Amino acid sequence: MKNYLNFETEIKNLELELDKLKDPYNQEGLSEVDTTKISNLQNEIDSRLKNIYSNLNSWQTTLVARHEDRPKAKYFIDNIFEDFISLSGDRFYGEDKSVICGFAKFEKKSVLIIGQEKGEDLETRIERNFGMMRPEGYRKSIRLMKLANKFKIPIISFIDTPGAYPGVGAEERGQAEAIAKSIECCMELTVPTISIIIGEGGSGGAIALASSNKVLMLENAIYSVISPEGCATILWRDPKKTLEASEAMKLSSKDLYDLKIIDDIISEPLGGAHRDKDLIIDNVRNAIRKNLDFFINMDKEEILLQRKNKFLSIGRDRGFASKNKISDSLLMKTSLVDKFINKFLKNKNYILASLIILILLIFLYLL
Repeated sequence: MKNYLNFETEIKNLELELDKLKDPYNQEGLSEVDTTKISNLQNEIDSRLKNIYSNLNSWQTTLVARHEDRPKAKYFIDNIFEDFISLSGDRFYGEDKSVICGFAKFEKKSVLIIGQEKGEDLETRIERNFGMMRPEGYRKSIRLMKLANKFKIPIISFIDTPGAYPGVGAEERGQAEAIAKSIECCMELTVPTISIIIGEGGSGGAIALASSNKVLMLENAIYSVISPEGCATILWRDPKKTLEASEAMKLSSKDLYDLKIIDDIISEPLGGAHRDKDLIIDNVRNAIRKNLDFFINMDKEEILLQRKNKFLSIGRDRGFASKNKISDSLLMKTSLVDKFINKFLKNKNYILASLIILILLIFLYLL
């Protein structure tokens, strides 16, 4: 049974009528299938969908991002990658089932997959904690990201969470520290990292894994520091002002792309990703291929610098403040002088020790 959002009432009525036309046996007696009427009705549905989804406001986009039929991380992992091997545990406390981690093959190349999984039905959603990660989930991700970095394996993350789990137990086990460590780990990696926001990208729970070289968003996904309901409660003390809050937060893919917070938008089928899952799989696969190819000729220093410059550039060109030019120091490649200074600072102890020994040998020779 299909699930419809509150602004899709017209679509629901038309599709129910279409289903009856396609299956005349459900009506009283038998009748011929009217293909012309079916075709006209389908065209009308497509036209209505195009009109609705090309004019979604930010709150309606949020509802689409939360749609219960929307493909989840596990669906993308199962249908895009091969030979996926799931790995569990953070080696400190336990396993967090709200995040799926493991190594797989993407077009015969090894990749690390990290996917925040909400679950498909009530039972799995409770088991997955509705995609809200606990500290052990972030520590598991950190462990595997460091392992991938050691063996020069690219990392692909699927982001879909309302936020990190705010329970007492999670806070007692160091939720804030785990998120901070995860962000730090993401920023220090020297392998290509790609994050794809497939549904909700909520708060630090999403940023902890989305601090990547390339941040992509599905067309109807959202990415924000807080939920619209939470923002409305704080600013207006009225959780019903979700439309005003969502508009103010600029949480849609179009707004974030204009602000240069994300790198690309992955188009969705007409009516949302849940209406044509095969098409959205192809679109995501093509986006991953394109962005992995971007890093083919980069060495590890350039990959690290590209990520650093990406985040340093946010807000410098276009944002809520006045426009400022990006600093000339934010360059893709470092100069030879900078490379020499960096190498000297990394090896200064050895260099100083060598100089002292050389001076002593000269002094002894002169004596």
